[in-house]
Amino acid sequence: MNHKDLQVWIQSMELVTVVYKLTEQLPKNEDFGLKSQLQRAAVSIPTNIAEGAGRNHQKENIQFCHVSLGSLTEVETLLIISNKIYQIQTDTISKMLQRTKELLLGYIRYLKRSIGRETGGVRRETGGVRREA
Repeated sequence: MNHKDLQVWIQSMELVTVVYKLTEQLPKNEDFGLKSQLQRAAVSIPTNIAEGAGRNHQKENIQFCHVSLGSLTEVETLLIISNKIYQIQTDTISKMLQRTKELLLGYIRYLKRSIGRETGGVRRETGGVRREA
């Protein structure tokens, strides 16, 4: 599947746009501080989703999705800081962050299930032995 078709990638691209617009509200002295860090963390979300989708193995894809999840959490934290210091309104973007997080976690669950199907349902927890129900 092409990463551009993934709802989580589409949502995270919209999030990047909103973050860039929101950072324009920060004062000039934050150009190389909060503003830059927020923008870089936001851009990291869809780029890691794309890079993971371009990999040959689902496990690598999952790893890149976890990096995206870390970047999403970083954006969330930086927005809280921006709100506390500069009273930047973050209500709308907080909802977008939550929606993106839900989509990303759902995509990770999907990828993990697909690994189980690829291995015929054999799971590590059982020592590689398939247990009959």
